[in-house]
Amino acid sequence: MKVLRFLLPAAIFAIIAVFLLKGLDRDPRELPSPLIGKPAPDFTLPTVHDPAASWSPQALRGQVWLLNVWGSWCAACQVEHPLFNELARSGTLPIVGLAWKDKPENSRAWLTKLGNPYAVTISDEPGRVAIDYGVYGAPETFLIDRQGIIRFKHVGPITAELLRDKLLPLVRQLQAS
Repeated sequence: MKVLRFLLPAAIFAIIAVFLLKGLDRDPRELPSPLIGKPAPDFTLPTVHDPAASWSPQALRGQVWLLNVWGSWCAACQVEHPLFNELARSGTLPIVGLAWKDKPENSRAWLTKLGNPYAVTISDEPGRVAIDYGVYGAPETFLIDRQGIIRFKHVGPITAELLRDKLLPLVRQLQAS
């Protein structure tokens, strides 16, 4: 009986330890998103360069495109920004910038300084659209297909390896279908 009193807590501890150790294997940037495979939330937001103009994802229906959530206050956004400048120059697909919780004048200054890879930059100063997309923080990037379905989400800065090995092959596959 005394052995059972010892073995039961030890077994429970071992099971919990296995689950905790398994969690350490996961890449925190690969957060599962319940939006993958579902329609991208629709919205209409003002553009950063002309606040009187607005933009909606309907403008890119029929195209594969990226939505990049960023802010001028975001240091990690500066890390990935040169890759987006290169991607924009290649003409592979349109990139939409969502300036999240940022004043439009700060966003414009940042883009003037670092280059503007975005086909359009929209302002989500209150952060409501980002909430609809399940944004945890900046930067986050979403790949949206021709039908407006989210096919990929990445949390954190896009790297050259991720772009080359995962994102661009998926873009090509979606553009071919």
